[in-house]
Amino acid sequence: MASANKRITQDTFDDVVKENMEEFDMAPEEALQEAIQQFESQGVNLSNIIKTLQIGDGDGVIVHAVLKALEELQSMLNEPEDMVNKEKLVSNLQTFQTECDTDMARRSLAATNKAFQTLYSLTQRYKGDLVLLVKVLDSLCSLCNGQPDLIDEGGMLVLFEIVKENTTNEAVLLSTIKAIRLTCVMHEKNRQTYVKQGLIPLMLTVIKDNKERPLVVREACSTLRGLTVDDDIRVPFGKAHDHAKMIVEEGALKIILETMPVYTGDTVTIGELCSTLGKLAVRNEFCQEIVDLGGLKMVLQILTENVKSQVIVKQVLGMLKAIAGNDNVKVAIVNAGGIVYILEAVNKHIKHPSICEAGCGAIAAITLRQPANCNAVMEANGALVIVTAMQIHKNVDGLQKQACMALRNLVARSREYCDVILELGAESLIRDARKTCDDEAKAALRDLGCEVDLKCLWKGENHQLAR
Repeated sequence: MASANKRITQDTFDDVVKENMEEFDMAPEEALQEAIQQFESQGVNLSNIIKTLQIGDGDGVIVHAVLKALEELQSMLNEPEDMVNKEKLVSNLQTFQTECDTDMARRSLAATNKAFQTLYSLTQRYKGDLVLLVKVLDSLCSLCNGQPDLIDEGGMLVLFEIVKENTTNEAVLLSTIKAIRLTCVMHEKNRQTYVKQGLIPLMLTVIKDNKERPLVVREACSTLRGLTVDDDIRVPFGKAHDHAKMIVEEGALKIILETMPVYTGDTVTIGELCSTLGKLAVRNEFCQEIVDLGGLKMVLQILTENVKSQVIVKQVLGMLKAIAGNDNVKVAIVNAGGIVYILEAVNKHIKHPSICEAGCGAIAAITLRQPANCNAVMEANGALVIVTAMQIHKNVDGLQKQACMALRNLVARSREYCDVILELGAESLIRDARKTCDDEAKAALRDLGCEVDLKCLWKGENHQLAR
């Protein structure tokens, strides 16, 4: 059997289409479909192939718009700068960008034809013409989307310098920071290189200098969050935690909290800021610092004032879960009335699984090892909210897992609530949840006093320890 990972080049595919037209007298569309069927029957993966046709002027040559635009751009680089028709340049950049935005196949084809080198040279040439520079950078973003390997350290330095030189130009900042963010996705080496170049303090400076520009604040926050993920499977150990620590040590918590009041009516930007805070709450002292800086009071106020906004509710609940990793913060959340606010928000959006999942996750974190907090949840009918969410969203794996953890934590040190929760019908729901979250469901059943098969898979018997 042919491998499903077998690949061919665009030229090979185009040659077969052309052969079908010339040798078998097929119409272009028929020749295209025949080529697709032929390669797929051989187990060839065509995800990197452009499967549309554009025939040249009567010569039968297959032309791809993305390559045609790229060739025009490359030819303009060979002309003296003062001889270049800028309207034509912009037109070709727009065509190139539109084609790259269409699918990965076009981006891949452009990349194999030195598109990055071309755009890099154009960036260097037009650094002083900010209008044209933005057009080039936008095209670069489209090309690098899903292809972070294209950029090298020299290209990163150029992007970095553009940001430093244009810290108050909104259009330039948006395009350049987006390019940086896209080249960090699923690429640990690029992230570490950017950090070494000083990206973290630079992004924080951008936020401070552009506090009243929501689009810039969002893009900078998104870029900072991108440094705190481990999504590159090629690297056994990333530096997500180290990067989060570095961001906080550069004063990010204070900067973000000082920026929040500017956007009390902007749910999207507030959501981005809350999400960023949550990503930075990776250490006990960071969680406490957020509270000490007034962050808890601020986000609870944001939650109550924007309880109708799904974006705000989800992000705030996620942030509360993150900072509840600190036991003192757990208590602070309850003392501030956070339990009531959380449950009211989940109740209001009970039909939205992602919000229910975030709410159950927050409750699970707040009640872990905290009997007094469990009392507050039960007094606010929290168990009913959790069970209702489980009933409505039986097929949402993440929600079922978080709900099982929350129910388990409610009774782990407060056995008096077992009967109350079981009377709500929790047992059957938890047993159903075992299909997708067996460990969490078993723990909940065990602590609720239900019968559960707890198998000891290995007892350490009948085997000698290796020396």
